[in-house]
This record gives sequence, C-alpha cells and structure tokens, in this order.
Amino acid sequence: MLRGNRELWWAIGVGILITIVYGAVVFFTRAIPAAGDLFGHGLGIFGFLLMLMTETLYSLRKRTRNASWGRMSSWLQFHIFTGLVGPYMVLLHTSWKFNGLAGAVTLLTVVIVASGIVGRYIYTRIPRTLDGLEIEGTLSESALRQARQLMALWHTVHIPIGMALFVSAFIHMGAALYYATLLK
Repeated sequence: MLRGNRELWWAIGVGILITIVYGAVVFFTRAIPAAGDLFGHGLGIFGFLLMLMTETLYSLRKRTRNASWGRMSSWLQFHIFTGLVGPYMVLLHTSWKFNGLAGAVTLLTVVIVASGIVGRYIYTRIPRTLDGLEIEGTLSESALRQARQLMALWHTVHIPIGMALFVSAFIHMGAALYYATLLK
C-alpha cells in the first residue's frame, strides 16, 4: 500500500521540511515572511517552477507514447509530487494575504490541486500497464466505460482551470515585476 502512494509520502515529507524552514524563518524574524522579500519570492518562484514542471513535463511525456523517457507511472508520480509541493510553496509565498489577482491565483491553485486529487482517484479506477495504457477486460465493460466518461469529464474541467491558473499567474508575475521595479 505505501509503495503505491510513494509520491504522496515524498510530498508530505518535503512539505514538512518546507514547513520547518518556514517556521524557523518566522521564529527568527518574529514575522510572517512577506511575499516580496527574498524568502517569500524564493518560495513563490520555486513553487511556480514546480507547478510549471507539473503542467508541462507530464503532458509532453503523455503525448509521446513511443518515447523512451521513462515509464508513464513514474512521470505521473513526478506530476503528483510537484503538483502538491509547488502549490504548497506558492501558498506560503502569499504571506496569508489573498487580495486582488494574487488572491484569485491562490484560489485557482487550490481548485486545481483539489481537482487533481479527484483526477488521481478516477485515474486509479482504470487498470493500466506501467506505461499508462489501459488494460482491457479487467473491469466489467460498464464500469470501465463509466470510469472513462468520468475521466473525460474531469479533463474538460481540470485542463481549462489549469490554463486559467497559468495565465493569471503570468499576469500576476508581470504586474509584480512592473510595480516592484519600474514604479520605484
């Protein structure tokens, strides 16, 4: 059981380490790190890069089935790991302030993570090979058809929300750079 959820345990472990470091910064500075200071920016930038990797690398691997870039199951584990750790770092980057566009980006991040958790559950209901190909004949046809329909429906929700998230995040970064550098 633990082996099948390895990416979740790694994400929890890394999340605990990040929390310890964040707690140490709060303890020594006696303040919640501002989103615009070095530590806050570092959390936001690194978290966003992990989220960008989540969005792009797994999608690229999924679309090149005959590539020898590793098993799809390993890429899915990487996708889940970065899809949990990156948003957690971005959440810490907010300094617990959820105003304006940054607040909307945070809300979209929470929605996309929740959607990803639902998608992972649906995905695991469909039996697959290590390369991610569906195995026919292991579930009753109606259960397999229902799982496929749920997965298709989930994709129609998850992917547009992810696109909206990244468009909003890029606008947020552009605005933050503009206001932090050009207006000083």
